[in-house]
Amino acid sequence: MAVLVTGGAGYIGSHMVLALTDAGENVVVIDNLTTGFAWAIAPQAKLVKGDIADEALVAEIIAEHKIAAIIHFAGSIVVPDSVSDPLGYYLNNTVKSRALLQAAVKGGVKTFIFSSTAAVYGNPLTMPVFETETPTPISPYGTSKLMTELMLRDSHHAYGLNYIALRYFNVAGADPQGRTGQSTPQATHLIKVACQTALGQRKSMDVFGTDYDTPDGTCLRDYIHVSDLIAAHMDALAHLRKGGESGIFNCGYGKGYSVLEVIKAVEKAFGGRVNHRLAPRRAGDPAAIVAGADRVRSILGWQPKHDDLDFIVQSALAWERHLLRRNAA
Repeated sequence: MAVLVTGGAGYIGSHMVLALTDAGENVVVIDNLTTGFAWAIAPQAKLVKGDIADEALVAEIIAEHKIAAIIHFAGSIVVPDSVSDPLGYYLNNTVKSRALLQAAVKGGVKTFIFSSTAAVYGNPLTMPVFETETPTPISPYGTSKLMTELMLRDSHHAYGLNYIALRYFNVAGADPQGRTGQSTPQATHLIKVACQTALGQRKSMDVFGTDYDTPDGTCLRDYIHVSDLIAAHMDALAHLRKGGESGIFNCGYGKGYSVLEVIKAVEKAFGGRVNHRLAPRRAGDPAAIVAGADRVRSILGWQPKHDDLDFIVQSALAWERHLLRRNAA
């Protein structure tokens, strides 16, 4: 029996593969490597280069490796890009997820964990936002993820596919052992961009929007260390394996930091200035969003270990320095 990780060569997916192989699981990765890196995958895992929309290929993987669980990360994640290319996002995040679900159901897979997003909430009416809040996404990215959540719900009722959808807040940081991290050069994650700017890889960075209804006028986000997020996936897998109920869970710490506060944290870790300029708002960005994360703790037993912005930033900066050395070699 094995676990199939889609998008396992990417940022979060590669951390998932490490956690699974560290735990002694048999792991198969399917990734088309458009944004992922084969070298980021733990050597104990098997990589199949391909697309999750290829139902015949996925069916072959499920049968050959006796896949008992799928953890689904593959997809597009840049909110402003989804606004400019909505049909591309509905194809990559929704249509292809439908193909993956079809292959899973036909192949008899009963356990499915989905990488969802806090973007399904849009501009929430309450803060922190809990899973009981009615989703009102304001970007095609958020809508594309919500549509997959709905397909999972319906597949659970119709076919007995047990699932957990984890709604990520802002994922950042890198493996504390330095084995993987956010490696896409042009990634838009705030902490990565700030670290790259500190190290001189970018001349400057933009702060998108300074007139939001927040303490300093910049967007407020709940940042979660990638290793803590992966721990939630491991808890979700254990929960479903024990016969636990399907459902949706927020993944965040329940506290928010503004863009300018994050920049200051990077300056503190780096020991120097991060050049930045003030820019207009971006389409699709909510003013503030912070997780109500009681449910993931009480039901899945999640216990985060890295709830500290300074630690998140330090691990991200260490990874950027590692990439500089790696790329120079």
